[in-house]
Amino acid sequence: MISRTQALTACVAFWTTTILGGCVVNPVTGERQVSLISAQEDIQLGQQHYAANQQQQGGQYTIDPTLQNYVSQVGQKLARVSDRPQLPYEFVVLNNSVPNAWALPGGKIAINRGLLVLLDDEAELAAVLSHEIVHAAARHSATAMSQQQLLGAGLAIVGAATQNSGYSDLISTGTQLGGSAYIARYSRGNELESDQYGMKYMAAAGYDPQGAVRLQRKFVELSEGRQTGGLEALFASHPPSQSRVSANIKHSQSLPKGGITNQAAYQKAIAQLKRDADAYKNYDNAIAAANNKNFDSALTLVRKAQKQQPKEAAFYALEGDLLSQKKQYKNARKAYDRAIQKDPALFSYWLKRGITNIKLKHYSSAEGDLTRSLRYLDTAYAHYYLGQTYERQGNKQSAYKHYQEAAGAGGEIGTMAQNRIKAIANKG
Repeated sequence: MISRTQALTACVAFWTTTILGGCVVNPVTGERQVSLISAQEDIQLGQQHYAANQQQQGGQYTIDPTLQNYVSQVGQKLARVSDRPQLPYEFVVLNNSVPNAWALPGGKIAINRGLLVLLDDEAELAAVLSHEIVHAAARHSATAMSQQQLLGAGLAIVGAATQNSGYSDLISTGTQLGGSAYIARYSRGNELESDQYGMKYMAAAGYDPQGAVRLQRKFVELSEGRQTGGLEALFASHPPSQSRVSANIKHSQSLPKGGITNQAAYQKAIAQLKRDADAYKNYDNAIAAANNKNFDSALTLVRKAQKQQPKEAAFYALEGDLLSQKKQYKNARKAYDRAIQKDPALFSYWLKRGITNIKLKHYSSAEGDLTRSLRYLDTAYAHYYLGQTYERQGNKQSAYKHYQEAAGAGGEIGTMAQNRIKAIANKG
């Protein structure tokens, strides 16, 4: 976080410009800071990108809906005692093994199931959620993006944690599937600020603020170990340190002693996740095996995961990916059918089944699947393969339109689309 002197200097330099925002008061600390994004634009950004970020990171965890409700209730309890209780807060659990949590501008917050299984009680969950609430309430993302613009970088995406979301490039769909992610890599000052005021919110909501101390100690221990358990994404955006532990201990001394931990309630809430731990471990190992081109081993692992938890759509989608890699397209389509039946609200399942239908020359079905995927997330891949679908049916006008959409994304898929545009043009 830039210093108050730096912020005031920037404000003086830019207050006469026509750029919206400028020098504003941090709603949490009361200090002056630079923001070129209005509070209303902040909320709009979060609302605009929340669903897309969820889609890119595995979608919502659906096996146990009561867990979603539980996390949301804890989050809303904390939000009500925050410095900006009027924000349209939302809290979701994502079906992602990476231990991580994030906040978009305007109070749109997510936590991965991979992080929930590392926590011991509700106070530690409250520490995670209150920390993210402060990021949203203090408008840390707006400050980070504004600093980017002041440095001449424009309103850039500051960083997104989308790895290990289950969509490998097994069938050439790649990992960059489109959409924008305004998830900041926060400064050290932002992190300390979120720790401090997050603990304040915890105490105000009746939680034991020592939960935040325990949480940071746990993260420091994990970061110092040889095996971080996939915590790189969390540590990249929320780096742990002994100094943060010490700061949290100091903050806790000024807060009320005691408070609830609700360990029994928390353990009950994550009981299904713990029962399914082996299934998700087999799934993650299957992804790792596939990335190493060990497709037969990956199939064995993911089918074992299916037997352990037959309700998980992601397990069947991965089977479809693996069968597609082996060019067993009919069986791959059956696997995607099962994934869609279990979770019809994730774009990647429709996208992959659409591509498989192209391989099977079922162009009408492919058109329907790819169009459906665009309802959930607009991707260059869906547009490119819709172009393929229309071109192979002789509809050059529609093919050209979708290739143009894909070409605008750049990268490998953009180049492929540009080549098809040139080919169509050459054919007249």
